[in-house]
Amino acid sequence: LSLKFGDIGNLKGLVIRLLLSTSYSQLSVQSWFSLHRLQLLYNHSVQATFNATGIHAPATYSFHCEHVSSLQRYDALLVPSSANDLSQLWEVTFIDFQIQGFNVQEGHFAYARDCASFFSPAILMGLVMSLILLLVLAYALHMLIHLKSLDRHYECKTSPAYFAQMKDSDMGDEKEPLRNSGNESYELRNQQFGKIYI
Repeated sequence: LSLKFGDIGNLKGLVIRLLLSTSYSQLSVQSWFSLHRLQLLYNHSVQATFNATGIHAPATYSFHCEHVSSLQRYDALLVPSSANDLSQLWEVTFIDFQIQGFNVQEGHFAYARDCASFFSPAILMGLVMSLILLLVLAYALHMLIHLKSLDRHYECKTSPAYFAQMKDSDMGDEKEPLRNSGNESYELRNQQFGKIYI
């Protein structure tokens, strides 16, 4: 597939040649097309050659990518074929690139297979954050399940009764003998201590 710029100033002699091929895949049981090589020709001479990586789609589909470039910041789907040729001097970038080499109907692209991988950085970050949240939730549930009531460990304990000590001299005034069935008993007259029988 050759793209000629025609009579456009300095680009008059520039041609972009895309070398495509089809192959049958046993795994997916269908034919696929692939872009193998991109050549830049100027005045009928090859100026640069780039090998294409990862540009393929089913033969009944088209291929779409936001950037197809030789620059690393765009994932470098175009790689110079040799370190010795002039490809190192060229920087090629296609923006909103879409191609369909075969089975084109009525001049329109078929459904596009996008170059964005399933595990893009944004998707990976979302998966990592989801995993962290699930771990926190599992830890919280684990703590709730194993939480024990405080009543099992701490019984309600009352402090022992406290009675003020009295001297023997005071006891004589405060005590009054009680007549009972043969036992010696005394009753405290001071009501603030209550009644105690001995």
